[in-house]
Amino acid sequence: MESNNQYKNPSSEKVITKKDLNVMVWRSLLLQASFNYERMQACGWLYSLLPGLKKIHKDKEDLAMAMKDHMEFFNTHPFLVTFIMGLILAMEENKENRGTIRAIKIATMGPLGGIGDALFWLTALPICSGIGVSMAMEGNIAGPIVFLVLFNVIHFLAIFSLMKYGYNTGVKAITTLKEKTKKVAHAASILGLTVVGGLIASFVKLKTPLVITAGQATVEVQEKVLDAIMPNLLPLVYTLLMYKLLKKGYSPVKLILITVCIGIACKLLGAFTPINIL
Repeated sequence: MESNNQYKNPSSEKVITKKDLNVMVWRSLLLQASFNYERMQACGWLYSLLPGLKKIHKDKEDLAMAMKDHMEFFNTHPFLVTFIMGLILAMEENKENRGTIRAIKIATMGPLGGIGDALFWLTALPICSGIGVSMAMEGNIAGPIVFLVLFNVIHFLAIFSLMKYGYNTGVKAITTLKEKTKKVAHAASILGLTVVGGLIASFVKLKTPLVITAGQATVEVQEKVLDAIMPNLLPLVYTLLMYKLLKKGYSPVKLILITVCIGIACKLLGAFTPINIL
């Protein structure tokens, strides 16, 4: 049954303050606390918006109607959800048509879910964890702390600034979002691939002590051949092999077992022992 689009109290006024926005940002941290496969983040979404809805809708029936609408299926990236919250709060405050509010919410949650994955899980997280892990591997106890601080600075800057931006720009932000979505996603993909390339060179350790002897001449395969062609060539080749197998449907567990088996086989077959061709 569709919600009634007519408000009992249709008058609109600006009642949301900066303090209210900040309170709702903090509540948004619990967005996925009641995550379920029927409504996904809907309970957490309504919980986050509730203080604003209560200030906007003085009439209990209007409030009940808004709460019912916001308990519908909802799922987006938890770091970008505040942008949608800002938009929706501006529309609720202006007493926009309920169908329009629902349509904007549905239209934004999908794209922002994809953009958020590219920006945070595939870009910010690898960069911050890479810095922290590299410090930890050198014996620096501050590595985990640096990772947590860096990532959460990005996190909290995003959620607080996006809430204010979404609320202040209102529906006008939708046009800008649609125009910039492809560019942002493309840029994030490029940055993500660059980071992954750096991580391969830093953390995939694969080299051979293979030495080829021809008379009195010796050639160290790793330093004289492979590194001369391209530093970290073996880690790159092996990573690309794993990626190809992953695309073919191999599970990560199988790839780990394959890696272990290859290491054992190479050791047993003497693949890394010196070779004398004369």
